[in-house]
Amino acid sequence: MEFYHQPVLLNEVIEGLKIQADWDLVDGTVGGGGHGYYMLKKSSPKGRLMGIDRDREALAAARKRLQEFGERVTYVHENFKNIKKIFYINGWDKVHGALIDLGVSSFQIDSKLRGFSYIQDGPLDMRMNTQDAITAKDLVNNASKEELSDIIKKYGEERWAARIADFIAKYREEKEIGSTQELVSIIEKAIPKKARDTNSHPAKRTFQALRIATNKELEGLEEAIQDFVDILHPGGRLAIISFHSLEDRIVKNTYKDLASTCVCPPKLPVCICNKKPKVKIINKKSITVSEKELRENSRAKSARLRIIEKL
Repeated sequence: MEFYHQPVLLNEVIEGLKIQADWDLVDGTVGGGGHGYYMLKKSSPKGRLMGIDRDREALAAARKRLQEFGERVTYVHENFKNIKKIFYINGWDKVHGALIDLGVSSFQIDSKLRGFSYIQDGPLDMRMNTQDAITAKDLVNNASKEELSDIIKKYGEERWAARIADFIAKYREEKEIGSTQELVSIIEKAIPKKARDTNSHPAKRTFQALRIATNKELEGLEEAIQDFVDILHPGGRLAIISFHSLEDRIVKNTYKDLASTCVCPPKLPVCICNKKPKVKIINKKSITVSEKELRENSRAKSARLRIIEKL
């Protein structure tokens, strides 16, 4: 199966980053190279791109997609959250623009062997980096009922979290849960039919929660955003695409903190913190997909783009 990832909010990202000729750029989640291709086009003839991804298959696809740009591209198999270490190892210092797309690629969702999909059967994996030790199967079978309930409630915002965790705990007493459809069946039994959202699959929230927990997607995100700002030249921009409220909230609040001035208690007569804003927020409201893009790519429905500029 060929790796593919339809770039979401492509025009909005490219325009929002204000890319100029010969700029150095970073795509922290390069995927199949969809955004990266146009970032390189815009920064021609000598602009460089560092493409980072946790998924080796994604990097292989990016190499193929971006091969025409030759040595202008540096490929790194890593987590974008380690951006400062990545820059140090590769001898990079500052860049003019950066993108982080927090979504899961269509390839990852559609590949049965990756275990992200609640539609088709496959091993219960869900790892973005297949070299990571912990899989979703490990979580589902080894976490306590209370831990599972907390994960599903916190990361999936699922109102039936406790009941789903209870059904999982009882099922695994008799048999290990090993496949995605086995888990889907348990979830469907746990959520009363009358209480289901007719516009959403009953397993969607639980699968989201397990994916986030397996990949530790929200851990260190705030610090990573701050690190990305540090590696930008003044005037450089950072664009982040998020796909659910939990990560979008972190992005929004971190941007707000980086753009804020005084953080002294309101009762103090004068400012003593001397805090200066590091960035300015380019779009006060998140940018969402157009109707045209939504018709072409229904999976982009929940995408939110937020952009800041370093002062």
